[in-house]
Amino acid sequence: MKQNSFLAAVVGIAVPVGLQSMLQSSFSMIDQLMVGQLGSTAVSAVEVAGRPAFVYSVVLGAVAAIAGIMISQYLGMKDGKMAEHSLSVNLAAAIALALLFTALCALFPAQIVGLYIRDAPAILAAGRDYLTCILWTYLPMGISSILAVMIRCLGRAVWPLAAGIVSAAVNTGLNYGLIFGRFGLPALGVTGAAVASVVSQLVNLLLMLLIFWAVRLRGEGKFRFSLSLGAGGCRQYLMMLLPILVTELLWSLGQNVNTFIYGHLEPGDLAAMSMTGPVQGLFIGALSGVSQTAGILIGKRLGANEYAEAYRESKKLVWYGLAGSLALSVLLIGLRRVYVPLYNVEPAVRDTAARLLLAFAVLAPVKVANMILGGGVVRSGGKTAYIMGIDIVGTWLVGVPLGLITAFLFRLPVEWVYFILSQEELVRLGMTLMVFKRKGWMNRLPAAKGGG
Repeated sequence: MKQNSFLAAVVGIAVPVGLQSMLQSSFSMIDQLMVGQLGSTAVSAVEVAGRPAFVYSVVLGAVAAIAGIMISQYLGMKDGKMAEHSLSVNLAAAIALALLFTALCALFPAQIVGLYIRDAPAILAAGRDYLTCILWTYLPMGISSILAVMIRCLGRAVWPLAAGIVSAAVNTGLNYGLIFGRFGLPALGVTGAAVASVVSQLVNLLLMLLIFWAVRLRGEGKFRFSLSLGAGGCRQYLMMLLPILVTELLWSLGQNVNTFIYGHLEPGDLAAMSMTGPVQGLFIGALSGVSQTAGILIGKRLGANEYAEAYRESKKLVWYGLAGSLALSVLLIGLRRVYVPLYNVEPAVRDTAARLLLAFAVLAPVKVANMILGGGVVRSGGKTAYIMGIDIVGTWLVGVPLGLITAFLFRLPVEWVYFILSQEELVRLGMTLMVFKRKGWMNRLPAAKGGG
């Protein structure tokens, strides 16, 4: 692939995917900004009640990553039948996960919210109400995410972006109406934000089903749903899926430990950290397209046995991401003091949030490099156990211990707790670079045999 055509392919996938990820993150930002007008209690309630959704989205992302690896490699092999079966299997996995998380949150909402906060009845009550509503987003989100993977692999990345734009508009309008009681709608406060998210996710699902019909079904005929992956296919699938599920689950649990830490520091620290979440989501979302592009393009190279091209193009993608993250970090440093006054919270909470955003801006290029190299390039070969080991070391042997020590032993301010525990990213990057240079990740999935 020539330089110009490679860059065009990167832009054609990365820009729509990045914009769609930003739109998805905008759901959280819109919720937080509008809920932020209700005060620190409401902001904290949305943060703690949104933790299960965060864990679910991370685990769902693992399934979507496996779907991308399999579909892109089989398309690279010109095996449309196995690409179709790969979609079916991962769609079934996403639905099963959605139903599990929905059931847990429906049965134990108060207990789940109570894990993250102490001695705050108002936060607990608002968080419980938010969680019992937001749980209905899990199933439509799961189905939409897996369908979007297939659509992107078929070269139609702009279509999921269009669906995201529509659903984001629905989310914004309903947030304004249902939180504050506009357009003749009831003023539901925090619960209104959750209702808006549910409706917008249902709209997104409807649009994704229509897009899938237009892109895949109308042109190629009937879709054959099948869970058969051929001889040895199930074993291969589990060998890819289980490590990445363990990786993402343990990482998300580590992030939940961090939320526990912030919730037990000074009053207002959890709200300040909550205020930074949407910005972090937008930042990482803007460059997540490069990571997903790596999974698709490098996966197709590996599927076609083009290993030298895969390695060379992987390095280019990492440099593209690094350049983008540095530019966004500079922009964030300049605009952080413009962002925090948008919340109707105490001045001390705003100052803390601004310092946290500065810490994030400094760390962001390393986070993005890990996302592209570990989350996209190395995983594209299907050897996800490499990343599992790296993430377990980074999260549980470095990040979590540093967070607990700095918070409860040294009692440092929250911004320093966050900055020091995030040094896990440097450890993770060093280990991932060693794996990348050894090229053991460059693996081609076996061709299907008797895939039925």
